[in-house]
Amino acid sequence: MRTRVFVGRLAGTGVFDPIGDRVGKVHDVVVLFRLVGAPLGVGLVIEVPGKKRVFLPLSRVTAIANGQVITTGLVNIRRFSQRSTETLVINEILDRRVAFKDGSGGATVIDVAIEEYRRADWRVSHVYVRTDRDGPHGGESLIVPVGELTGLATGKEGQAATALLARIAHLKPADVADVLRELPGDRRLAVATALNDERLADVLSELGDDERVAIMSDLDLDRAADVLDVMQPDDAADLVAELPSSQAALLLERMDPEEAEDVRRLLAYDERTAGGLMTTEPIILGPDATVAHALASARRSSVTPALAATIFVTRPPLESPTGRYLGIVHLQRALREPPSTLLGQIIDTDIEPLDPEDGMASVAKRMATYNLTALPVVDESRLLLGAVSIDDVLDHLLPDDWRTTQDDEADMRVERNG
Repeated sequence: MRTRVFVGRLAGTGVFDPIGDRVGKVHDVVVLFRLVGAPLGVGLVIEVPGKKRVFLPLSRVTAIANGQVITTGLVNIRRFSQRSTETLVINEILDRRVAFKDGSGGATVIDVAIEEYRRADWRVSHVYVRTDRDGPHGGESLIVPVGELTGLATGKEGQAATALLARIAHLKPADVADVLRELPGDRRLAVATALNDERLADVLSELGDDERVAIMSDLDLDRAADVLDVMQPDDAADLVAELPSSQAALLLERMDPEEAEDVRRLLAYDERTAGGLMTTEPIILGPDATVAHALASARRSSVTPALAATIFVTRPPLESPTGRYLGIVHLQRALREPPSTLLGQIIDTDIEPLDPEDGMASVAKRMATYNLTALPVVDESRLLLGAVSIDDVLDHLLPDDWRTTQDDEADMRVERNG
């Protein structure tokens, strides 16, 4: 009896070597469409420690059963690079529009099954589809032999993102960004467009400049402005700075006026200075606020962990640029105080704030000296302009391609053509 495996269910399955050590988990399945005959299953893309995606030929798989994939040996950990003739089932086929060869309407791909016809000969055998509601099948879900469908290899037009959205729903923004990087341009845009504004804003902040500019350039102008509105001002400013000047000007006009003003202020500084690095929305409270108020502010989901560790205390107004800067309250100190304690009683005034023109080296040195995750930025009148957080410093100190650079050591016991 042939082994039939549905790819959607296979995703996330653990991959083990012959002695039972876990190697990684399945990320996707690579298939090869042919002019004649069913598509071939050629390998698995698996995620190994370090979130690196590597290729495992199906010829090296000895069993897929009981929620496990068993291999014949170690895995070549060189990063997977998709060839032009290869198709990824989850990333590129699920949600694809297909049609029945007998003319009985269209359908949407929900899942794809591969079967082992003989040792190491895996082929796409069946497709799980949801038929069109207005067609002869009336919206039924069917498992159909692959030979009864057309459009599986080329039906990209109008491809939805339902399956991928379900798959990435619980991933962190950085992991969603990894998924988007692997998608073809049209597919990437479909998934990005389907994300809500807050989710898309977080994901764009984790993408490289070229990728996020491409997505923003393809979005409707009003939608793009809405996404910028909910981004952290420093991230929004970084993105706007990468866009063509005409597009950037239009987006700033469409943004909420207050959000646009923050972005314009940040764009006035060189990106490698404290002013260019800072966010204009750290936690800012007055000296008469209580510890309870400070802790509640730090718990807000919109506050990053790096910024949540520090409360900046100023005179009113409490939005940047604020009244006179007084000092900071460390979250750790606040946790040791009664909730009714006033912040003015526990201010640390020994931290020297940054000038907006301070360069990257000065910012990094000051942060290391004080062992802080965020530092205040003030102007010549001691008004708080914003704060620089450690994540922004690291982002600019690392190489531009740090998000996509992987270590390429490889165990040669498994070859791509194995």
